[in-house]
Amino acid sequence: MANSKYEYVKCFEVEDEVMYPNIIVVQIDGRDFGSFSEKHGFAKPNDDKALNLMNACAIKVLENFSDVIFAYGFNDEYSFVLKKETTFYQRRASCASMEVLQAYLLWRQTECHISNQYNTCLWKLVFSGKSEKEAKEILKVDDIVKYREDGTPVKRPRKKAIIVHSENVATKRFWNNYTCLIEELGSLAEGINKIKPEYLRSFQFESRLMLSTWIVVRVDGCHFHRFCEDNGFQKPNDEQALKLMTLVRFLCWRCLRILSLHMGFVLKKDSLLYQRWSSEIVSAVVSLFSSMYVMKWKEFFPEKEFKEPPYFDGRSVCYPSSEILRDYLAWRQVDCHINNQYNTCFWLLVKSGKSRTEAQSSLKGTQTQEKNELLAKFGIDYNALPIIFRMGSSVFRDRVNLSLSLLKMLCLLEVLYVVFDDIVYQACIL
Repeated sequence: MANSKYEYVKCFEVEDEVMYPNIIVVQIDGRDFGSFSEKHGFAKPNDDKALNLMNACAIKVLENFSDVIFAYGFNDEYSFVLKKETTFYQRRASCASMEVLQAYLLWRQTECHISNQYNTCLWKLVFSGKSEKEAKEILKVDDIVKYREDGTPVKRPRKKAIIVHSENVATKRFWNNYTCLIEELGSLAEGINKIKPEYLRSFQFESRLMLSTWIVVRVDGCHFHRFCEDNGFQKPNDEQALKLMTLVRFLCWRCLRILSLHMGFVLKKDSLLYQRWSSEIVSAVVSLFSSMYVMKWKEFFPEKEFKEPPYFDGRSVCYPSSEILRDYLAWRQVDCHINNQYNTCFWLLVKSGKSRTEAQSSLKGTQTQEKNELLAKFGIDYNALPIIFRMGSSVFRDRVNLSLSLLKMLCLLEVLYVVFDDIVYQACIL
């Protein structure tokens, strides 16, 4: 991490650690999945292939994150339960006791039954000739992976993820059939018949971000060094990969209408996106970013297939003033410069014949001037490298007046800017 005068902005990051022995449950919901399923012609009321796709995604989550012990899903929803002793991401998530977990699972499975029964009836009525509005009126009801410090991989036995369909996942009988669940989470009590959704919702950890502050959602690739190597990215910079990232950020901007700067998304101070709930904002941005990255991959790498899927994490931070927001952006750009300069030197040394360990030793403790002198020996002027490598890129919208001769009038249009610029310089002169 770069050391600079802008690093004070890290003090605005708030930790939301869930204390042991609470059990962490992460619930994921599809956004506007009704529209999505219609656009892609999903079978009604249930599409087996779509449900199997959701299950396959859940299996991949369990395979990638050994701390996730149990998953339950239906329709466009999945809940993931982490083992009691987990330190995954330092335990930042929502929580429950074992008894509440049991009630939570029964609640979600009850919702699955009610939702599926309703949808089955709805689409039977539609297929019989009723309009969707008429059918809804008839059915109307009241709303109710790791490395050690020395860089060696941590090898651990992996358990195979399995799919199980059961009448009731919240019973002692179901739990006792799978010792792996008892070992990691503990035993369930006897079966329960009544659940109170309001009581269960009270355990959901929600953090509403402070009003009248700039919200920044920072997105980071998970294990991206390994992903880059698996997919043969050019070192130290792969221009196609950077262009893919820029396009993805633009598409996220177009969907969510939020400013994008250096893998961070900035929401305006008066934004009420998702009522400023942190978990919903972060999960929506990261999910959309990951989906767009996969969706647009072939446009930039038509000959390459994924060996492993790319995935990202994210967090939200509030900054109270424009000056502090500017300093945050300057901090990230300083990091961009320092990391790029180091990587440029590192890979030049590796390509010249040094091992990676030797290259790291050669660069240990060197400053900017020394790195520039090293690059000069290879005939490289660092400041002449493409600015997208040195300074990153920004995506935002602005308004311009364009003269339309055919209409003989001025039309105010929103235009996209992808800017490669020096925020640090601007921060110094303001």
